[in-house]
Amino acid sequence: MRFALIWLAVAGSLSAGVQAEPPKIMNDRVVDEHGMTLYVFDKDSPGKSACMDACASKWPAAMVDSYDKASAPWSTLTRDAGQKQWAYKGRPLYRWSMDKKPGDTLGDGMYGVWHAARP
Repeated sequence: MRFALIWLAVAGSLSAGVQAEPPKIMNDRVVDEHGMTLYVFDKDSPGKSACMDACASKWPAAMVDSYDKASAPWSTLTRDAGQKQWAYKGRPLYRWSMDKKPGDTLGDGMYGVWHAARP
């Protein structure tokens, strides 16, 4: 009986899905649900990502899950391949592949065109 109750609890939580959170402001930076720094790219246009292919392998887009809901100042944009990406005040958001733990900002100022997103 105890096993059945545990199984039902686990099955119920799986069917509900894990709700990811939209980005948020923490310590004067925009971060993802895990506290990882998010970045903006100077070569982007409002609502349009310019970081594709090799760029996107180093700077992966902050992707939106199908159940996420955006509300100002957060929005979403559609990438060329059809995936949804988070944006802050219309600017696409990215992660830096070399940041390894929450609070890392190793990509800030990279190549003079990548910056930690700030409010």
